[in-house]
Amino acid sequence: MIPWEKIDTARIPGTEDELRLMRRGKEFSIMLGTNELMNSRLSGSEAALATLAAKKIEKVAKPHLLVGGLGMGFTLRAALGALGNKAQIVVVELVPAVVAWARGPMAEIFGDSLGDPRVSIREADVTEIIRSHRSKFDAILLDVDNGPEGLTRKANDALYSSAGLKAAHTALRPGGVLAVWSSGPNPAFAKRLHGAGFDVNEVNIRATGRGGGARHIIWIATKN
Repeated sequence: MIPWEKIDTARIPGTEDELRLMRRGKEFSIMLGTNELMNSRLSGSEAALATLAAKKIEKVAKPHLLVGGLGMGFTLRAALGALGNKAQIVVVELVPAVVAWARGPMAEIFGDSLGDPRVSIREADVTEIIRSHRSKFDAILLDVDNGPEGLTRKANDALYSSAGLKAAHTALRPGGVLAVWSSGPNPAFAKRLHGAGFDVNEVNIRATGRGGGARHIIWIATKN
């Protein structure tokens, strides 16, 4: 068995916590404490976050997407594959080192996705990006925690609060979609989505995307 090797660490802004980038052979893992936030072998549900949202807006000629969380780029690459050449995708990543990892040790995983002319990367807080726009995006895709609570940092709770969801509703164009990834169900969050004015569909997706692995949840919330 090949042992895990720590490649780098990165402090999460506004916290004392660190992300750890681990490698075992060609496999990568991003860890926060004892929690594995993502693994390069398990991309199915993160890719589905993009493909399910893209299906909802397939009739939009020039879709504008906001992706919260770069991670290992699974959601970004799936969005690029599902959308036409007139799409614009803004990826917002809070931790600058995650972007550096994408261009460095994990460059093979990312391929040419970061250089795609449809993509722009912003090192910022996605909460602030959402709050500062009105009727801007056709889809907002969120995968910044292990679910609708602030795991990576407590301030992320604002994303999933009633006020945060209403801000997302405001930032979307009519018929726009808010898609949120989670490692498990959260009935209270689904209720808040309804309360913020969304039509909500909760989808169960396997982690591998091929019928195996843990079951994850994706909320597809459509602006009324």
